[in-house]
Amino acid sequence: MSAATIDVSELRIGMFVHLDLGWMSHPFPLSSFRIGDNEQIATIRSLGLTRVRWSPERSDPAQSAPLDSQAGEADVTQAESPEQAERRRRRLALALQREAMLQCERQYAEALKSWRTATGMVLSDPTGARERAEAFTQALVQKMLANRELSIRLLTETAGDRAAAHSLNVSVIALLMGKLFGLSEVDMHDLGMGALLHDIGKVELPSRVRHLEDHFTSAETQVYREHVSHGVTIGRKMGLTPGALLAIAQHHEQADGSGFPQRLNMDRMTTAARIVSLVNRYDNLCNPVSPARALTPHEALSLMFAQGKHKFDATMLNAFIRMMGVYPPGSVVQLTDERYAIVVAVNSARPLKPRVLVHDSGTPRDEALHINLEAEPALGIRRSLKAGQLPAAAMEYLAPRQRITYYFEPVPQSEMEFPEREDELADQGSAE
Repeated sequence: MSAATIDVSELRIGMFVHLDLGWMSHPFPLSSFRIGDNEQIATIRSLGLTRVRWSPERSDPAQSAPLDSQAGEADVTQAESPEQAERRRRRLALALQREAMLQCERQYAEALKSWRTATGMVLSDPTGARERAEAFTQALVQKMLANRELSIRLLTETAGDRAAAHSLNVSVIALLMGKLFGLSEVDMHDLGMGALLHDIGKVELPSRVRHLEDHFTSAETQVYREHVSHGVTIGRKMGLTPGALLAIAQHHEQADGSGFPQRLNMDRMTTAARIVSLVNRYDNLCNPVSPARALTPHEALSLMFAQGKHKFDATMLNAFIRMMGVYPPGSVVQLTDERYAIVVAVNSARPLKPRVLVHDSGTPRDEALHINLEAEPALGIRRSLKAGQLPAAAMEYLAPRQRITYYFEPVPQSEMEFPEREDELADQGSAE
């Protein structure tokens, strides 16, 4: 897809623009979008850019005109055969799909850099570390609250250590939970800071005991558990708010009082701590230290629902399952037409039928379109599978992730056109 540049003084409503800035360097939910009003134009002009890239073919010609070439383009479109129109539609859909994926991965890379910068400073410059973490958290919160509906997206394999990926996964999913529960912006900020830094105390542990293992002696287990108190001490030096400190202090407590270090029950845990505890458990099941012990996202949710209901706030656990979908991103599934697929994104407000990448031997993988099952009433998910159960051809095509990494994006407009069925949603929490 082409992208020309234009002087910011020539921007008009209806133009589809691309801001070549870091994700946290502008207030918009996305770096590429169609201008909707004059306020957005004024905001773009305030960013200090002299020219911006824009895509004429993705702009609204009725609003972004005059562009003489667009009239001719419309004539060509009208003269297209059905086959040509379908090929053009598919090319556009693929381009949009790839652009959305690349944008999510760029944002994740920026987030990863922010996390590493902040955590790298906690011992030498705790105040500076807090400021870095606050800037990142505030950007996440603003992006999330600026969108009515969000998708949880599975990313491709990402570079980086497990600690970074785990902290970002917990932060993103915890904040989506906070948005779902309607937390205030202040509470969202405390939740985000607590989730981002929940394991910060591990920087003071020997590397061999930073992750709990079955073979640990009681002494090693006790050293591991001390990461919670270390985290609170570091958080105080950073100057974190009481809400963020409590999320760090209580992220291993459980609703029935069986957690640590204080064996608090649900009534004594803060809302933020209950969210972080739940999300932390989910991500540890999906992304354990030993990949051989990893559960699929679907298995992780099923285990938490069936065996661990007493360990979590039941209302919160049911809401979590509703948000993630019974088949969260990363789940390998078989569809009702017997084809194999991997779930790539779930609309957090309409989770019943996710977007999937389907194994189709007749279509090259780099040309495969994500199918929104909400738009396919005759097609659904029949069962969840482990990656090892896939036939060899489907395994190579779908390439299931060894590490489940999530990010978020605004829901594509096409998905917002399909209303959720309330009767199915009401049953979802007990489906597994």
